[in-house]
Amino acid sequence: MRNSTKSNDIVGELFGAGAHYGFVKSRRHPSAKPFIFGSKNNIEIFDLEKTSLELDKAAAFMEEKGKEGATGLLLGGKSEAREAIKKAAETLEMPYVAGRWIGGTLSNFSEIKKRIAKLEDLTDQREKGELAKYTKKERLLIDRDIAKLTIYFGGLSRLKSLPKFMIIIDPKKERNAVLEAKKINIPIVGLAGSDSNLHEIEYAIPGNDASRASISFIVNKLVEAYKKGRVETEKLT
Repeated sequence: MRNSTKSNDIVGELFGAGAHYGFVKSRRHPSAKPFIFGSKNNIEIFDLEKTSLELDKAAAFMEEKGKEGATGLLLGGKSEAREAIKKAAETLEMPYVAGRWIGGTLSNFSEIKKRIAKLEDLTDQREKGELAKYTKKERLLIDRDIAKLTIYFGGLSRLKSLPKFMIIIDPKKERNAVLEAKKINIPIVGLAGSDSNLHEIEYAIPGNDASRASISFIVNKLVEAYKKGRVETEKLT
């Protein structure tokens, strides 16, 4: 069993971050029912003791991935998640999507790699001043192309091969990404609101996936776990 003091601390921190808020009962997915403690003002409340247990499982998985040095893909397209996802990806030096998921990112990865390579090539040419050979109009079109590619593929520049795992904020919103990952057996760690199908996620963390504070807290815990695993491996080398 976990240390009770540690358990109480985590529950308190989850509460402080607002992780206990779900949605109205009419939006609840049946898979979330076991994790609901009750409701207040028509908003369902998560049982944070249970949430903390699922967070433990997800953190243990992340620590193992850290020991392996595995590269994951972080996804948080909704505005509340973008900052936390970008910060986590920078800390872990991993690829991320903090915007709209591009269909085929996983299932048609060979094509995505071409787009990433094109972005890197054009950016490199511009930085080296090699675009001077083009006309002003051509350079303008290239700049527009770079800007467009950056929006969709800029965060994926570190994705050199298919990820070994994914962290997804709001799996209901990112359902297309979830389906792609499941088709090729990429495990998912997901912060899932009460409207999500928790059965679709290998490591579902039931909690508030619509709050910046809640998202940041959960993502930080996952980052800490991965870094812990990586440090343990480095000590052995």
